[in-house]
Amino acid sequence: MDPILELTNLLSSANKTHFKQFLQRKNKRSDVKNLALLDLIETDDINGLKKLYNPKKNNDAYHALRKRLQDNLLLFLSQKTFESSHSDTYDALRLVVVGRFLLENDVVKIAFKCLDKAERLAEELEQFNLLNELLLLKLQYAHLPGAEDLEALTLRFLQNQSDMQREAKLNMAYAFLRHELQEIHLEGKIVNLTTLIITTIRKYKISVQDLMTYKSVYQILFIANEYAAIQQNYGLIARYIKLTNQFMQGQSHKKQSYLFYHISILYFLANFHLRRKNFAGSASWLKEMMDLMLTDSRYYAVFYLRHQLLAGLNLFYTGFADDAIALLQESLANTKQKTKPEDIEDLRICLAMFLALCDDRGSLKQLTLLTRTDAWYEKKMGMLWTIRKNLMEILVYAQFSNIELAMSRLTSFRRRYKKYLLKTAEERVLLFLKLVEKYLVDPDVAFEPAYRKSVWNLAGGVENNDIFTLSFIAWLIARWEKKTAYKVVLALIQED
Repeated sequence: MDPILELTNLLSSANKTHFKQFLQRKNKRSDVKNLALLDLIETDDINGLKKLYNPKKNNDAYHALRKRLQDNLLLFLSQKTFESSHSDTYDALRLVVVGRFLLENDVVKIAFKCLDKAERLAEELEQFNLLNELLLLKLQYAHLPGAEDLEALTLRFLQNQSDMQREAKLNMAYAFLRHELQEIHLEGKIVNLTTLIITTIRKYKISVQDLMTYKSVYQILFIANEYAAIQQNYGLIARYIKLTNQFMQGQSHKKQSYLFYHISILYFLANFHLRRKNFAGSASWLKEMMDLMLTDSRYYAVFYLRHQLLAGLNLFYTGFADDAIALLQESLANTKQKTKPEDIEDLRICLAMFLALCDDRGSLKQLTLLTRTDAWYEKKMGMLWTIRKNLMEILVYAQFSNIELAMSRLTSFRRRYKKYLLKTAEERVLLFLKLVEKYLVDPDVAFEPAYRKSVWNLAGGVENNDIFTLSFIAWLIARWEKKTAYKVVLALIQED
């Protein structure tokens, strides 16, 4: 996508109008073409762009115009973000900016009051970088009447330096773990998560006490959750869930400044219990998650669709398919312009799966609404998500008698993902695909004992115990049991 178009998509209709007015005020000459370029990019008018500047003769002028327009967009966005944000962090930053201005203009008493208030906010939010700038400013003007005691200021500054170093080490460790996770995901690297985390903690000299914060627990759970999803085995991270439970029980109060991390932790806990088929436990964490979301409208908007997704999955796998489908349909109908596309795609593919398992042709319509490229899905949603999407398309097309299209998708899938699946030791996906292909070529094979035994062997494998994996296998079993795949997967879950 054009980078300028990406930036303009972040603006509301009103702000787009304000940006054009902003450009008009800045334009000193009447022949400036930035407004014309903006309109052409927004309407995707390629021919118009060629008319704006002859690409062969004025290539440099065209790119200079684009650069100025992008710079103005970034300036406008920064101003709007600063003006419209009502977070405590921005309030503290505003106070520091005002305090600096007042000190430079000898309005000392009010300046120090602004800085004192900013420091209280920054301390509560653990904004160590902002505190560093603020305390340096106070030290710079510590000679003025009404300033704080120099020794007390110096001690606070040195303590904050220590806090900054601690946070930096945690962030480096988190970045390292994310990098390793990417190699596990894309390269099939074999790693023991516990060993990796312990090695990382030692490498960056992180103490156990440093890990006992909402942010650190969130970061570890994020890594653990991704690792479990890649391995499709949430039992591998049970010890981290236990440690998280112990940490949460030790927190007697809910600080507003930790709300994002707190809600995220509850989401990970709900997801863990869902994937371990502890649906009551998952529902309990979801209720606590919603209670926290309702305390702040900003985070309610951020987490709403993720909460609804897990709530829908809990309903579906406990026998309330109609309620689950209605919940996801309502959630999709109420999405806003600023909703993350990843959250929408997650809901849509889940709804498609629900409908397909219930033998509802509405699944086909939901799949047609998943319009992005596989490359986009791989980057934004992950390889595992994209592989599941492609497998689902094959099954749904076959389910509703479009065998030719299903075979075509199967061939494309094998061509695109076979090498990756072999590299990451995921031969079981290729085995499943082979069983699907046999059925597509000859549906009567579903009634042969050897074929059924192969399918049941897949269902009985410990590595295939995940609810999503069982849902795919249930589709094959349903071919000969003459039931909906939904009834089969509920039976498989209850047997477990």
